[in-house]
Amino acid sequence: MNEIRVESWVDLQEALFAGSWRPELGRHRSNYAFRGRTSADETLETSLLRLGGDARSLEGYLLRNFRKYARRGDVPTDSVWDWLALGQHHGLPTRLLDWTYSPFVALHFATANLAAYDRDGVVWAIDYTRVHEQLPDALRDVLDHEGANVFTPELLARAARTFRDLERIADEPFCTFLEPPSLDERIVNQYALFSLLSDSRTSLDEWLDGREDVIGKIVVPAGLKWEVRDKLDQANITERVLFPGLDGLSAWLTRYYRPRPDA
Repeated sequence: MNEIRVESWVDLQEALFAGSWRPELGRHRSNYAFRGRTSADETLETSLLRLGGDARSLEGYLLRNFRKYARRGDVPTDSVWDWLALGQHHGLPTRLLDWTYSPFVALHFATANLAAYDRDGVVWAIDYTRVHEQLPDALRDVLDHEGANVFTPELLARAARTFRDLERIADEPFCTFLEPPSLDERIVNQYALFSLLSDSRTSLDEWLDGREDVIGKIVVPAGLKWEVRDKLDQANITERVLFPGLDGLSAWLTRYYRPRPDA
């Protein structure tokens, strides 16, 4: 795995936007998704795996009861992938992992917790187009037919309507990326997408073993976090924008006006 430890804001920008130039388009259009975390020691394990127990069985129980008690109008269509995205968005343990198209949104999540400024943060960057080059033909054909780079719930349902359908497509686990519907302003403002493994018992760390060329790890040193945080605030990458509503506003104000301990 390509791991970069940046030393400055400039280094960080170069690392985040490396490989974004697309000569065939004459534009800077990155094929990377980003995931920011408070600690560089965190793994790429899903909330379902962290829950413990038999992930395959628990997933069915969790989603079935989530669908039972949630309002039908909360999803645009009654598909398992829409419900899975909604559950992940509201904290249900699932096989999904949160990613974003925006490197700055990822940086927000790497620096939002001021209590963790004694440890290095991390931004993971994964090339989802190269991940999708390894998909089974049944799924690649769906993307190619639509000229798409990632799946929506509707597109994924064309190839697999259930978890079991997805598992049966190939003998070995595979990874894909799912772009959720615009469920609310939060998911839109965070420019969100999810990674999705065909086997709920497999972590992304395990799947990436031997495929490290598709992912990079950008370590944000603890000593750089304050500068990054202040510049994100000035660029309006804050809780007020990413979590629209009074809760986000309060979280932003609380963090923004908290004195720096070493000042």
